[in-house]
Amino acid sequence: MKVLFSIAVFFIVIALFSCRSTKTIQTAMSKKDSALIITPDSSRNDSLKFMHNVYQAVEKNRIDFETFSAKVKVDFEGSDGKKNDFNAFIRLRKDSAIWVSINALLGFEAFRVLITPDSVKVINKLDKVVQLRSVSYLKEITKLPFSFQELQDLLVGNPIYFSDNIVSYKKDAGGLSVLHMGPLFKHLLTLNPDNMIVQHSKLDDVDPVRARTADISYGDYETRDGKPFSTFRKITVSEKSKLDIEMKFKQFDFNIPLNFPFSIAKNYKLQ
Repeated sequence: MKVLFSIAVFFIVIALFSCRSTKTIQTAMSKKDSALIITPDSSRNDSLKFMHNVYQAVEKNRIDFETFSAKVKVDFEGSDGKKNDFNAFIRLRKDSAIWVSINALLGFEAFRVLITPDSVKVINKLDKVVQLRSVSYLKEITKLPFSFQELQDLLVGNPIYFSDNIVSYKKDAGGLSVLHMGPLFKHLLTLNPDNMIVQHSKLDDVDPVRARTADISYGDYETRDGKPFSTFRKITVSEKSKLDIEMKFKQFDFNIPLNFPFSIAKNYKLQ
């Protein structure tokens, strides 16, 4: 149950670059793709214009919303090396609240999480305890300046740690790849060149000592309100250890009325 409790919290931040997972990496993940600076194959002005247009096209696909709700099947590999899974129910009000209910075996609710821009609250129904933390708790468990904004983008499928600072690109039969350089990560984003839908995101730490890396694959897109939404995501995160997560969105809706129930029973202990 300790593993499930950790995953209940880590799930909503996708355990990005955390070193708290427990499976030892046997082989290092290749970083050569995102470490390689690709020289544009046209004149500088044309290349800058092309990269600007790519960024604008990616931004055009960005999902804007007021509310978001989903049922997600989450598969992960725990410390025992076995496959585990649970169902998560997500409710999100933009820039305001993220509510997650984690259902364990037999369908009973094991955890309930409520995150606001300034707080993190977790009800552990298995042990009848509650944790109340500031939003800095997200930074503690991810070891990153992780904000509410990145978290909600991660859940709805918008690219994170990505801006218009694209320094190079490569276009070939395998698709279109653009390399973004940020203060924390080198971000190699692979896109479908026909519609600029994100296919793969690879982030590598700019600090070689930390060697944090994450691979996020996006698939099974469905169009809702004119925007592409990835209903399947595979995430591999590593630093000193490795965590594999698959997310399958069984149901999802945007811009419907939602509530965020979060009552704490009187017999629950504060932890």
